[in-house]
Amino acid sequence: MRLGIFAKTFAGTDPSPIFAEVKAAGFATAQYNMACSGLPSMPDEIAPDVAMAVARAAEASAVSLCAVSGTYNMAHPDPAHRADGLHRLETIAAACRVMGSGLITLCTGTRDPDDQWRGHPDNATPEAWRDMRAEMEKAVGIAERFGLRLGIEPELANIVSDAAKARRLLDEIGSSALAIVLDPANLFERAEIFEQHRIVAEAIDLLADRTIMAHAKDRTASGGFTTAGQGVLDYPHYIARLRATGFDGDLVAHGLAAHEAAAVAAFLGGVVR
Repeated sequence: MRLGIFAKTFAGTDPSPIFAEVKAAGFATAQYNMACSGLPSMPDEIAPDVAMAVARAAEASAVSLCAVSGTYNMAHPDPAHRADGLHRLETIAAACRVMGSGLITLCTGTRDPDDQWRGHPDNATPEAWRDMRAEMEKAVGIAERFGLRLGIEPELANIVSDAAKARRLLDEIGSSALAIVLDPANLFERAEIFEQHRIVAEAIDLLADRTIMAHAKDRTASGGFTTAGQGVLDYPHYIARLRATGFDGDLVAHGLAAHEAAAVAAFLGGVVR
């Protein structure tokens, strides 16, 4: 199980020093964001030399690129907003292999028009599911055309808010290009340890056949997010359950500050050892 980190954890707009910091902190792979190349996270154009610079910087630092972020609001109430996001997703897809990755991460979105990470009462409606699924079908078509996979996360504030809905979407789409990025800290806010174990174990078991990457952050006792190892998430249980299903993907840390990176790598390394 390789340890990875969000490249955007480290400040800058030049991939070379960013990948060097990834390596120095103790990580073997990185989830890239185009902001690390001085572009918007979802750009409308990626020049060939920009994509090649990412690949060369990663190679020079002996860091692989496990994924590229392609997140936009796939359930935005405005169809024009969704169409713009899909266009930008295709831009990333066209450059992904050149950069050195075969995986794009994204979310299933929310009906909130202003914040794609904020929940909305309409998220549970059939109309929201219909729009998100139609958007996902288009996105999967792009991924298939470029020989890539898409990784989605079940997240409480999104249309796919739990593992059961993620399983439903996988089954409805029916394409091997759609995969799961599993982050247990996105499956609960506050839960007693036995309830946490149940939620995490059920999600891992239900999605095991399509889980391509695992994320590593944490929850505070009051329900907020915090750095991996600093909260209530039972990491030995989480990793043991992943391993029991045969998971051999990357474990990628995020939601941390750059100065915490080395300590998080040490913590996660101790758990996965």
